[in-house]
Amino acid sequence: MGPAHIGILGLGTVGCGTVNVLTRNADEISRRAGRQISIAAACARNLTRRRDCDTSELNLTTDAVSVVENPDIDVIVELIGGESPAKELVMAAIRNRKHVVTANKALIAIHGNEIFDCAQQHGVVVAFEAAVAGGISIIKAIREGLAGNRIESLAGIINGTGNYILSSMRDHGDSFDQALRQAQNLGYAEEDPTFDIEGIDAAHKLTILAAIAFGIPLQFDKVYTEGIRNISTEDIRFAEELGYRIKHLGIAKRTTTGVELRVHPTLIPERRLIANVEGVMNAVLVNGDAVGPTLHYGAGAGAEPTASSVVADIVDVVRALTTDPNNRVPHLAFQANAISDIPVVSPGDFETAYFLSMEALDRPGVLADVTRIFGELDISIEAILQREPVEKNTAQVIILTQETKEQRMMQALVQLEELPSIMDAVKRIRVEHLSYSAT
Repeated sequence: MGPAHIGILGLGTVGCGTVNVLTRNADEISRRAGRQISIAAACARNLTRRRDCDTSELNLTTDAVSVVENPDIDVIVELIGGESPAKELVMAAIRNRKHVVTANKALIAIHGNEIFDCAQQHGVVVAFEAAVAGGISIIKAIREGLAGNRIESLAGIINGTGNYILSSMRDHGDSFDQALRQAQNLGYAEEDPTFDIEGIDAAHKLTILAAIAFGIPLQFDKVYTEGIRNISTEDIRFAEELGYRIKHLGIAKRTTTGVELRVHPTLIPERRLIANVEGVMNAVLVNGDAVGPTLHYGAGAGAEPTASSVVADIVDVVRALTTDPNNRVPHLAFQANAISDIPVVSPGDFETAYFLSMEALDRPGVLADVTRIFGELDISIEAILQREPVEKNTAQVIILTQETKEQRMMQALVQLEELPSIMDAVKRIRVEHLSYSAT
C-alpha cells in the first residue's frame, strides 16, 4: 500500500515538533500505521523564519487553502490555533473529504458540534487528542480505554501555566505577580496570560473532556470559570496548615440534577496524588463505576509531548482510511444519535465544601455571630482557625465548612460581610476531597 499523504497547517512549536517526531520515528510509525506517512505539504506564514525543525525536504507554502484543496493529501493537520482561520480551513478540508487532526482546544470546544456534524456527513474523521493535556492521551483513555465505564466525575490540573504559578507561590513564597513574571520569563506564560490565569484555557479543555465522559454536547458557554489571580501566599499557607493544597482544577461531575462543569481554584487534601502534581505538569483524575479512580499524569504542553499526541492521532486516522465510516470510534465517544441532553447544573446548585478567610475585629462575640449565621443557613463547620492579628485589634479567621449548596454559601457571605465586626470582603475558595473508592 502506498504512503498516506498529510498536509500540515502551521509550523510553530507544535508543528515543528510534529515534523521532528514524524521524521525521527518514521520507520516505527509506519510499522504501527501499516503504511508510510509522508508530509506532502506544509504551510507557514513566514517561510524564511528560522525553525526548530528541518524543512529542507518539505514542500513549503504560505497558501493554506492550496494545502486543503490538494487532491493528493489524505489528512490535514491543523496546528494554527485560535478560531479563525482555523475553523474555515478545517471545514473546507472536511468538505473536500479530507480527515483532520488538530491540537486546537478553542476550535473544538466552541465549534466542535458543528465540525463533527459536518465530518459525519462527509464520512471523515476529526481527531483532537492533542487539544487536551498535551502528551497524556487522556481523550483516548476516556473514549476508548474506559468505554466500559459509566464515568461519574473527573477533576484535572489541565493548565500547566496556572499550576506552575501556584507551585512557585507555595515553594518559594512568591507573590502571584512574581510567579507570573517568572512563568513568562521561562516561556510558560504568554505575554498576555489571560486565557491561562483566568481559567479560559482550562474551560476549553474541560468542555471537551466532559462531552466525552458523559456523552453530552460541547457546551463551553455553560462552564463556570474562575481564575487564580486573587490567590495569595497567605491563602496557600493557611490551606497547608489545614492539610490542603490549592490547585486550579477543572471539575466535571454527575449529580442527581445534571452535570456540574466548573473551573476554579480548589483546596484538595495534600495526601491526594493530584495535590502533589507540581510545576507545568498536568494530571486528570477520572472516576468510573467499574474501574474506580484512575490518575493520568504527564506533560501538558511542549513541542514533542504535544506532537506525540498529534502523531498518535495521525496514525489512528491512517489506520482508519479504509474503514467503513459507520464503524469508526465516534468523535465524542458516544454514537452521534445517542448524545444525551443531560442539563448542565447552574452555579447556584453546585455542592462543595468551602475555605473562607476573613479579617475580623478581635473582640468577644465575633465568632458567635459568625457561627450563628452558618447555623441559621444549615451550613456545618469543619474547622475554625484564628490567626495572628493582621493589624492592631484585628485577627484573621479561617473557616472550613462541610459540603453545602453554592446559593446557600452566597447567602452566608452576604450576611457575614454585613457584620460590623468583619472587615472587607470574605475570601471564598471551594474544597474538593476527591475521596473516590473503587466500586
